[in-house]
Amino acid sequence: MKSEFIDNRRSGRNTPSMTAENKSIVQRALTELVGTGDVDALAPLLSDDFVHHRPDSTSSSKAEWLAAVRAALIPLADMRVEIHHVLADGDHVVMYSRRWLPGAEPGIAVVDIWRLDDGLIAEAWEIIEPVAQAAANLVWWESADH
Repeated sequence: MKSEFIDNRRSGRNTPSMTAENKSIVQRALTELVGTGDVDALAPLLSDDFVHHRPDSTSSSKAEWLAAVRAALIPLADMRVEIHHVLADGDHVVMYSRRWLPGAEPGIAVVDIWRLDDGLIAEAWEIIEPVAQAAANLVWWESADH
């Protein structure tokens, strides 16, 4: 069996300055949200047709996502977020972070991917993995010979 690799990136429409600007927009949005808990500060940074994707749920609109974030922040008010990487490539910004939820150790690992369009966040993807379960998910990595 041979694996297949498909590259779905769009090319040629982004400049290095756009990449830096997009990274700055996402960092500003996350700083506002994590630092202040002010969900309303995010609204102007999202496009009207913003879509949020998660593997465990259906896509949600801007209003639905902002409401979900607002509701999630209530029990997570004491969450600690440690950002390890913020990388940008054209109209996409990727952030890898570790998060410690109140009363939950060892926390979660999160990858957020943001796509920007005309200076606004148009799409977001979020992948969350409980750190305690990471070893169990490495089964695919082991050789079939074992």
